[in-house]
Amino acid sequence: MKICFYSPYIPKHAGGGEKHLLDVALVVAKKHQVVIVIPEKEELDIPEIVSKYEEFMGTSLSDIQFVKAPLQNGTILKKLVWTAGFDALYCVTDGSLFFSLARKNYLHIQIPLQLDKSSIIDRLKLKNWSHINTNSEFTKKVIEKSWHVHVDTVLYPQVQVPKKLIKEKDKVILHVGRFFKHLHAKRQDILVDIFRRLTERHPKVTKGWKLILVGQVEDQKYFEELQAQAKGLPIEFVPNATHSQLEEYYKKAAVYWHATGFDVDEEKNPEKVEHFGITTVEAMAYSVVPVVLAKGGQPEILGDLGTELSWSTREQCLTITAELLKNKQYYQTIQQAAFKRAFLFDSTLFAAKVEELFS
Repeated sequence: MKICFYSPYIPKHAGGGEKHLLDVALVVAKKHQVVIVIPEKEELDIPEIVSKYEEFMGTSLSDIQFVKAPLQNGTILKKLVWTAGFDALYCVTDGSLFFSLARKNYLHIQIPLQLDKSSIIDRLKLKNWSHINTNSEFTKKVIEKSWHVHVDTVLYPQVQVPKKLIKEKDKVILHVGRFFKHLHAKRQDILVDIFRRLTERHPKVTKGWKLILVGQVEDQKYFEELQAQAKGLPIEFVPNATHSQLEEYYKKAAVYWHATGFDVDEEKNPEKVEHFGITTVEAMAYSVVPVVLAKGGQPEILGDLGTELSWSTREQCLTITAELLKNKQYYQTIQQAAFKRAFLFDSTLFAAKVEELFS
């Protein structure tokens, strides 16, 4: 089959949502012809875009064709003509919808946006999308309640899980996430503050430990504010890391922190909490113990471990982390459990689900 993939976030962003789309495309490309659409007015050349995402993904994208097409800013007619040439269209939405003439249309919703889709035109557009899936049960719940649609599939993002537990770890607390303030901000400022309190409260326990913040810089001013906030603390910033560099940080980190959605009411603003949290799963896959905010899709990732490893206040995060640092036997028990749970999101299971989706 000839299948088109489209996301309004490509090529501007390189985060968990983009990785998820490209992972789906790579699985599909093993059996079908895959095209990824870039906006017609995009200034970057196709080779630059491909190189950017190959570095981000840490793998070749040679099985996928990137082309410029009128799906973002084109007229209704242009979109219809373009999509008519495909057996299937897989579209990531930012909340907007359009009509497609592809033989089958898949709508992937990765942001739990509470939008009014009750107008006649929106109902007609939604009927045009024969299959709807989300990236988490959390997103599904919000979409079904707000959009009044049935979500057919929850397609969790995938991770490559190493075959063996990595027992030996450095004294590193890690966080991975883009540096920005809009929407579901990763709240590195909260993590810096908690780390400061942790070192002040437990100077002996935290001796030799450091916090490493890795991520793409999308807001330079915010990034500089964080550096100023962290002054005097053993905190390392790693902006715009490559995939191979990120793997090395996962391998040596002992604890993983995540604070997206801190101080947010997830009932009122679900789009501002973590929609799923692929970096948490990646950390678990590399035998890193996650200590994460109990909001959004994070509880789904942790399962029963959430009672011990999730938090709502700074004090809770500090207390959980201090216990992990102090009690080696407890840490090893939790580490094994987290590593085992990561297999629920393994690439083999992911590929099987994607193949079923497009069969």
